[in-house]
Amino acid sequence: MKKNNIKSQQPADKKAGRHLHKIFTSVPSSYDIINHLITLFMDVRWRNKAVRECLSSNPDSILDICCGTGDMALTAAKLSGKKLQVTGLDFSQPMLDAAVKKAEAAGYNIKFIAGDVSDIPFPDETFDSICIGFGFRNLTYKNPGSEKHLSEILRVLKTGGKFVIAESSQPVSRFIKFFHRVYVRYFVFPAGYLVSRNRQAYKYLAVSVEKYYDAEELKELLLNAGFSRADFKRQFFGAAAIHIAVK
Repeated sequence: MKKNNIKSQQPADKKAGRHLHKIFTSVPSSYDIINHLITLFMDVRWRNKAVRECLSSNPDSILDICCGTGDMALTAAKLSGKKLQVTGLDFSQPMLDAAVKKAEAAGYNIKFIAGDVSDIPFPDETFDSICIGFGFRNLTYKNPGSEKHLSEILRVLKTGGKFVIAESSQPVSRFIKFFHRVYVRYFVFPAGYLVSRNRQAYKYLAVSVEKYYDAEELKELLLNAGFSRADFKRQFFGAAAIHIAVK
């Protein structure tokens, strides 16, 4: 088995990203289990669905941005029925270290790169598909670099290629939305804090989940960014959604 590659590139020195970089370099040891617990393990299913959307166009190359500990990249390598070039990008070196260990244990040759979505270190139109699992909120929630992130994603995606997002969303029903907010405030934040002991990380998570775009708003964001078309599939009464955008 070939050794996984990690190339280093420092994240852009922007105020919008520095606090997130600090958060996500401090929680890798508990990151996966907390994600599973707070979504009742449904995050695994949603990532699988998102990856299958990417693979439906039979791509030769996939970029997993904000790849974290590599779950989505590993899923792509596992589900592809052919030799697929899978690359993971993240600005947290501890997360990438965990991703490399997972990939090596599973026997997958995945390239992991340390870098920032505001300056993706690849030429124009490099990838057939790009995916992101529960990291798009960090790129776009009250983030002044949102437009730059989207323009970079478009730049490295091939014309006609898919950008697939698995992300939290807002339930349509007011009744469901009420209980969703109660769950986020009184379970997600306390559970994340108790396991990780990182109050800042899971306070940010709870607030951003509660106040993030609904599915229709996120669709408009993608269309306004320059994608030719966009659609979404709600998950679990709208608490999450899978978005599919085409360049």
